[in-house]
Amino acid sequence: MSHILTSSVLSDEGVMTLLTSAISAANAMGQPQCIVIVDQSGVTLGSFRMRGSRFQSLKSALSKAQTAASIGAPSSSLPEHARVPLAIATHGGMTGLHGGLPIRVAGVLLGGIGVGSGSGEQDEQVALAALKAIGADLE
Repeated sequence: MSHILTSSVLSDEGVMTLLTSAISAANAMGQPQCIVIVDQSGVTLGSFRMRGSRFQSLKSALSKAQTAASIGAPSSSLPEHARVPLAIATHGGMTGLHGGLPIRVAGVLLGGIGVGSGSGEQDEQVALAALKAIGADLE
């Protein structure tokens, strides 16, 4: 059957676990965050804006998640010279900001998580906590 491919996708429970774990990590550090989960094609599966987070950070969290899903690597790994041209070409859909990580389980790319409203380091810590909660591969 060369015309059919099988694939793995995040379950609804997986998306909720990612969100609730990210919220818990953000609460523990005292930094309200915006969290976005996308599938491997960049479609939003879930998002949450914590009270006290910056509302514009919801947009950057989406860009971070989409970037990580698109390149299969942290959003911050975009080469410096390509960041502005890619942001312009994708109307802000790609970014080199810290806080976007790919969601990969057993080597299979399932999507991306983007976190924003804290420092880049805080954003990545929250994203990592969420990935750990579902047993995702950690880079």
